[in-house]
Amino acid sequence: MKQIMFEDQAIQDLCRGLALQLHAGVGLGDGLFLLAEEMDGAEKELILAMGRKLDEGVSLWEAMAQTGAFPRYATGLLAVGERAGRTEEALTALADFYQRRANLRHQLRSAVAYPALLVALMLAVIAVLLIRVLPVFHDVYASLGTGLTGLAGGLLRLGQVLKAALPVILVILALLAAFSVLLACSEGLRTRLLQFFRSRFGDRGVLKKYNNAHFAQALAMALRSGLTPEEGVRLGAELLRDSPAAARAELCLSLLQQGKALNEALTAAQLLQPKDSRLLALGTRSGSADRVMEELSSALSDEAERSLERIISKVEPTLVLCASVLVGVILLAVMLPLLDIMSAIG
Repeated sequence: MKQIMFEDQAIQDLCRGLALQLHAGVGLGDGLFLLAEEMDGAEKELILAMGRKLDEGVSLWEAMAQTGAFPRYATGLLAVGERAGRTEEALTALADFYQRRANLRHQLRSAVAYPALLVALMLAVIAVLLIRVLPVFHDVYASLGTGLTGLAGGLLRLGQVLKAALPVILVILALLAAFSVLLACSEGLRTRLLQFFRSRFGDRGVLKKYNNAHFAQALAMALRSGLTPEEGVRLGAELLRDSPAAARAELCLSLLQQGKALNEALTAAQLLQPKDSRLLALGTRSGSADRVMEELSSALSDEAERSLERIISKVEPTLVLCASVLVGVILLAVMLPLLDIMSAIG
């Protein structure tokens, strides 16, 4: 079977369809066969193969993991849901998650595509100014008995260096363009690059917020199923196994085993903020820790998405401002000395 990788929209459709069929009383194996009827090609073969595995007694998350076509988060959260007896809920949560992620990815592309094109054009203009226009001004200054000095002189030398290195620059740009096309066409390559990035920088900033949200979602699901906090944290740690955040989840489990309260252990492991910890403590005392954890997981997911949206909203003005400043500096560096000379002549 040809190896494929399911994209966010395809995962969302699959999980949503299975959740609806489970709610209607259709088994997972039959549900997969029904969904396969609406597909074709390699995806249909993969779904049919998963359905046959379920008929042989394999769990859904294991069948998904064996295909290699689904991300770790999808199979991990589904494993948590199946072990906790919340398969339908896990499928619905995955469908919602991948729908939001597909929307965010669309927003990111829309926010970056136009400014990236604009910046590329501005960089081309800057290169023309440095390589073609500045030498003309240098000749003009030379005819007036002076030359480009200071910043303008430095820019002129930079233009000469760029002109000499132009063949190499064009080759590098061609390679970058080819890599960009390959990256856009290969879901597997994008997934591997993302995994490489997450393994080294996957627990900082916005990614840390997403890790906390994923962990909270798994823990909330476990608590609602009647599992102990230790079992819930262990399942959450398994979900984050491929992320640097797994060390924080293991710390939380260790603190629980030492007798710490759940809210205290989560706060010490930086899986919850102090304000959220206080809410969980109140929920634990009132016997509604599972409901509070569910609300916190939703709030953490919303906060992570808002943080990403804020970053996206800053991309366009930042890129445009930087390119505009560069063009302005070059023009001022050239024109101001020329104005001084013209003033002296006049």
